[in-house]
Amino acid sequence: MSLSGNIQSAPANSRGFDADTVISSATAQQFAAQGYTFCIRYLSLGDSQGAGDLSSSEANDILASGLALMVVQHVDAPGWSPSQSVGQTHGNNAVTNADTIGLPPGLNVWCDLEGVAASVTAQNVINYCTAWYNAVSAAGYVPGLYVGANAVLSGQQLYDLPFEHYWQSCSEVPTVAVRGYQMVQTLVQNPVNGIGIDDDMTQTDLLGGQALWLTQNSAV
Repeated sequence: MSLSGNIQSAPANSRGFDADTVISSATAQQFAAQGYTFCIRYLSLGDSQGAGDLSSSEANDILASGLALMVVQHVDAPGWSPSQSVGQTHGNNAVTNADTIGLPPGLNVWCDLEGVAASVTAQNVINYCTAWYNAVSAAGYVPGLYVGANAVLSGQQLYDLPFEHYWQSCSEVPTVAVRGYQMVQTLVQNPVNGIGIDDDMTQTDLLGGQALWLTQNSAV
């Protein structure tokens, strides 16, 4: 069963956070009261959600607090080797897990690209990203790409991918040519409301694109 809510474009200068920790209803309400407007939680690389990953009940708690919601898939351990077949598998698993949670089509589902082995060619990364994109897009979700450290690709190569939604990590990364980023992440050193987070700020990219989130309200 799909989560109830509306898919909306994220207004520029909306402050949110990403967290690899289950968010309780009380914690979600704390963040909302402090002016955060959205939360990004995790999907598993495997074909089922792990204990610390997003669940349907947690998603409902986040939405009920007034926070909007997006999801990002975990990345493999640093030094991993992307390929077309791995991208297809990871993309298919992202779809399976998003569907199990009840996330509706039209929502941004983000691919985490970082920590790639130094020996991997740009073409292998391109093949991975394209296969991931195709699997997620075919299911009706809107693929986005988180660009982290050691992603291998240049700004032009990132733009040449089929993605239209890019999220800049807190690492030093190239600017996506022509388009730029729709979200910018900032490192947060200390726990907030008892959990580790990174801050994220939305913006409209150079082509007018914005991130797409799920909210339970008509406006955030």
